[in-house]
Amino acid sequence: MPSSIPVRLPPVRLLLVLSLAAPLAHAAPPSAQKRMERRSVTEDLVQDVLEGRIAVPAAISRLRTQREEAYAVQLLERQMSMILEPRRLRDVTAVVAGLETRPAEPLLLRLVGHEDGAVRMYAAQGLGKLRSRRVDVLLPLLEDKSLGARREAARALGASRDPRVGAPLVEAARQESDMQTRVMMLEAAGATGDKKQGPALKGFLDDSSETTRFAAARGLCLLGAPEGFAFARKLLASDDKHVRRQGLALYEGVPEKQAGEALRPLLEDKDRALAAGAARILSQGGDKKMLPWLVLASWNANGTEKLVYEKELETLQLADDQRKAILRAAGVAGATK
Repeated sequence: MPSSIPVRLPPVRLLLVLSLAAPLAHAAPPSAQKRMERRSVTEDLVQDVLEGRIAVPAAISRLRTQREEAYAVQLLERQMSMILEPRRLRDVTAVVAGLETRPAEPLLLRLVGHEDGAVRMYAAQGLGKLRSRRVDVLLPLLEDKSLGARREAARALGASRDPRVGAPLVEAARQESDMQTRVMMLEAAGATGDKKQGPALKGFLDDSSETTRFAAARGLCLLGAPEGFAFARKLLASDDKHVRRQGLALYEGVPEKQAGEALRPLLEDKDRALAAGAARILSQGGDKKMLPWLVLASWNANGTEKLVYEKELETLQLADDQRKAILRAAGVAGATK
């Protein structure tokens, strides 16, 4: 016997057909009719989620395509109290988190206190994606018995950019036994922007664990601390391309004004993956010249080298019309390759 009973939503398609048949529906503008159609598809997808007929990634992707995320959250919230099966509840929470819509925040804040560790984890993950400022709800999760909940809480606290949580994150890192979770806490401490944590993070640079030292340097770079950049420059000076790419990774999320001096010389590096990564980081950091640089570099490249640039452009979520505009400005829009 199933542990939860699916609750079916109203027969919306039938209602939609009847409403569209009415004179008022015929008089509705096309935009309103399209909105009704999107909501109908959303309702069907929500029912698939509730009954476990669709995988979480596919559900998130298809629901976001309908652009009715807030409506989907509203429908899911109505039914969540009826879900008794833990796995189903986890999936529904993961979908709510993945929709990344602000109206989901109150629901996610409640789910952070759920008895199931995976539900708490997904709720914290969703709050991180929303850059929630409710750090008061997230902070207790740093001591959660669930490893996943601690990790996602650290990530969410870093995303909040709230300097008040810098010290608790560093202290939690000192107490954390799991290496990867400690890493996330140290990086999050830097992401908060709390410069007062610079000395504490600097202390981790002498840790016996290479992973911990790297995480501390990452946090220091995010704070704009010279000790972090000095650590990164040493890695970039290595003859080993893998070590150099580690050095580049330390500049992720660093503003162009602070990263430019170190990264611009890499644009000419023979390791084109390093060059492409440097261009992408500079672009994300505010250098408007780097997106055209990547587009034109990809245009002029062939084979596997082209894939290197395309990977970074995919990260930047370059739209086709942007690419065409850049190529047109460069005088190659009419060419094919």
